[in-house]
Amino acid sequence: MKRTHCCGELTASDVGKDVRLVGWVRSRRDHGGLLFLDLGDRSGIVQLLIDESAHPELKVLATVRCESVVEVAGVVRLRPDETANGKLSTGMVEVAVEGAAILSMADPLPFQIDDASAEKVNDEVRLTYRYLDLRRPRCYGRLLRRHKIAAAARSYLNGNGFLEVELPTLFKTTPEGAREFLVPSRTNPGQFYALAQSPQQYKQMLMVAGVERYYSLARCFRDEDLRADRQPEFTQIDMEMSFVDREDIHSLVEGLMARIWADVLGRELKTPLERVPFREAMERYGSDKPDRRFAMELVDVSSIFTKSGFTIFASAVAGGGVVRAINGKGLASLSQGEMKTLEDGAKSMGAKGLAHIKIEGGQWKSPIGKFLDEETRSQLSAALAIEDGDLILFAAGPWESTCSILGRVRLDCAALLREKGAMVLDENEFDLFWVVDFPLLTFDGEQGRYVATHHPFTAPVDGDLHLLHSDPAAVRGQHYDLVMNGVELGGGSVRIHSPELQKDIFENLLKISADSVERLFGYMIRAFRFGAPPHGGIALGLDRLAAMLSGTTSIRDVIAFPKTQRGTDLMVQSPSQASERQLKELSIALR
Repeated sequence: MKRTHCCGELTASDVGKDVRLVGWVRSRRDHGGLLFLDLGDRSGIVQLLIDESAHPELKVLATVRCESVVEVAGVVRLRPDETANGKLSTGMVEVAVEGAAILSMADPLPFQIDDASAEKVNDEVRLTYRYLDLRRPRCYGRLLRRHKIAAAARSYLNGNGFLEVELPTLFKTTPEGAREFLVPSRTNPGQFYALAQSPQQYKQMLMVAGVERYYSLARCFRDEDLRADRQPEFTQIDMEMSFVDREDIHSLVEGLMARIWADVLGRELKTPLERVPFREAMERYGSDKPDRRFAMELVDVSSIFTKSGFTIFASAVAGGGVVRAINGKGLASLSQGEMKTLEDGAKSMGAKGLAHIKIEGGQWKSPIGKFLDEETRSQLSAALAIEDGDLILFAAGPWESTCSILGRVRLDCAALLREKGAMVLDENEFDLFWVVDFPLLTFDGEQGRYVATHHPFTAPVDGDLHLLHSDPAAVRGQHYDLVMNGVELGGGSVRIHSPELQKDIFENLLKISADSVERLFGYMIRAFRFGAPPHGGIALGLDRLAAMLSGTTSIRDVIAFPKTQRGTDLMVQSPSQASERQLKELSIALR
């Protein structure tokens, strides 16, 4: 039989029609002579009615296990009023079955295929049987939303003159990036490919080639430690364009986001988006990807401690550093364990400890209380709007590290407030904005040299070029990040297209030897000498965007077959060992 309808399509307008359906048996209810089955496919479910007295040959359906695949033929009819289900699109009708066949009998299930039951099951079990997990409406809905985002992106970019180009996955190893996956070359013994971390250099070559506007849904690979927003392989909405400046790219990407909001969410996204300088983001929120849905901003209290008796803070200011504080409203009642959570978070960012003041019953309770005279307390009260029940948290030291420490503490405070029900964030509120004017270079004390803040192909801001050698730390890069609700959705930049400037940055600022520059990037510098247009681009994380628009914090939930935190695929049992023959062909010996 060929199906005439999908299960979730049937409505009262189909009453009286002969239909043929196929799908999975979601549930079975035997009422003694009357058998009810819920039959489902990706469109939804519909109730089947089997009258065993009228059709004794259909008694076999009473033995069908849940998730078995069946096909049925029958007539659509209205359900009695008392059994109608207003929660289902098909809840007004049922199919009176007249013929059926079992296409595939299911074994007993390792877990129940419904959202409420399955989400109580251990993650490892669900990932081992991921094909069953994906049958759940919630999981399928996330894949559908991801598909709609990708479709909207393709449609928008196609309509704006972009050419979709597939770029190589097998690349070569490069410095200045994340840890790579190496792939041995059988035909070149002892040599290795690297799986592409991004299509960055290839897409710049497309600009030199005159393509002008490129995009792809690019697969990227990084051998990093995993967490909720990372997987070893992920997908980017990757694009590059010629003859543009930063504002051109901002405008185009904002149009793309507005299209996705309209097509996927049915909502309007107001543009243009706000541009927030990197320094302002760090000063106010302690992060270059701040969650601005709640306040708790950092406050500069350096001047209050300039001549303080608390020498740790006074010394930090005297040494050119800063003292910052945040007011955790209503958190003075935190337990010792909760305070330790905040302190551990601060220490993970490099702090030696976490100075604090609890204001309870009009009393200032603090390990540093003896250093706080009345004038200092008065100034702090005014600067931080201190009230009874508040928790004041401090960090001191170099500007950026101090901001970063309190930025982490700020997020941990918000998490504690949410746990206590004192803060509620609307998951349907999307605070989308640009962070701009990042430093081009960052000094790495361990390596004793500057490193690219993002990547070494980012162009300096034109007005800062004169500082490139005299004060590299002051040079801003033409980089921009698109941020939403504390998550970086993507980043990009206007690129260097001058061969002289690119070579200068590689050799004289990043301290990469001339031989290494030639070996790793020689082809790029040569290409720029044959007429390279000014160009720039961006890569947006499709997985992260799909997760956030689906109301989940983990990108694993929107990837069909994700890896665990150990980088393993439990369903197919990968990675796995290679045979001796394979290793021999690749000229590899294991120690």
